Amino acid sequence: MAFFKRELSPFFKRELSPVERFERALKSKQVERGKLAARAGAAEALLTDKRAAAERLAVAGAATSRLAQAEATLREVEERAKTLRAELAELDEQIVAAERALIEATAQRDRQLAADQIEALAVAIEQAVPQFGAGASALVGAVSNGVASVAEATRFAGNVEAMRREVLSAADLICWELRALAVRTRAGNANRALAAPDEDHRAPSPEIERQMIYTLNPLLWREGSEVRKAGAFTVVALPTALLPTALRHQHVDYLNARRVQTLMHVHGSEAQGEAPDDAQLVDLDALAADDQEGARASVA
Repeated sequence: MAFFKRELSPFFKRELSPVERFERALKSKQVERGKLAARAGAAEALLTDKRAAAERLAVAGAATSRLAQAEATLREVEERAKTLRAELAELDEQIVAAERALIEATAQRDRQLAADQIEALAVAIEQAVPQFGAGASALVGAVSNGVASVAEATRFAGNVEAMRREVLSAADLICWELRALAVRTRAGNANRALAAPDEDHRAPSPEIERQMIYTLNPLLWREGSEVRKAGAFTVVALPTALLPTALRHQHVDYLNARRVQTLMHVHGSEAQGEAPDDAQLVDLDALAADDQEGARASVA
C-alpha cells in the first residue's frame, strides 16, 4: 500500500496558486540571498586581511617576490569580492521584482475573490426574484379570485401588481450592474469614490477646470465670491489655474506620488475631523499673485 501511495501521490498533488508560487519563489530568493550575503561578507573580510598583509609587507620592505605574490593574491581576492557584490546586487533586483509580482498576484487574487462575491450576490438576487414574484402574484390572485368585489382590495391588488413589475425590472437592472461591476473588479478598474473635495462637502463648480490633488498643508483659495478651504493630508479638487503655484511651493502633490501614498497610508484620504486654523491656511491666490509679480519684475 505504501508503494501505491508513493506512486499515486504525484497525480493527486494540488496545483499551486499564483500567489503560492510567487511566495515560494520569493522565499527561495531570500534564502539564496542570505547565503550569498554570507559569502560576500566573508570575501570582504578576507579582502581586508589581504590588504593589511600586503601593506605590512610593503612597509617592512619585503622581497620583490613576496610583494608580487601578495599583490596577485590581493587582486584575486578583490576580483572575487567584486563578483560577489555584483551577484548580490543582481539578486536584490530579482527579489524586488519577485516582491512586486507577489503584490500584484495577491491583489489579483483579492480582486477575483471580490468579483466572485459580487457575482454570487447577483445569483442570490436572481434566485430570490421568482419567490417574490410568486408571492406577489398570489396576493393579486387572492383578490381577483375572491367572490366579493371591494374597491379597497382592488386598489391594493393593483398596487401590488405595479410593485411586482417594478421590482422585477429593478432586479434585472441591479443584476446586470452587479455583473458589470464584477467584470471591472476582475480587471482592476472598478470605480472607487474619492473623499469630498473640501470641508463642507460642496460639489465643485462645473465651469472651473480642476485636478484631484493631495494637500500637504492647509490651503485657502477663492472661487468668485466663495472662499474654499482644505485641511492638510486630504484629496481636493483644486482649480488647475492654481496647481502650478501649489506644486512649486510644495503645498500639494500628485496622487500617484510615492510620498503621497505613504501619507495616505498614515493619514488616510478623508477630510480631517477639525477645521484648519485660519492662521495656518496658505493663501494660494496670494502666492500666485506674488509669483506673477516676481515674474514681471524679472522680465523688467
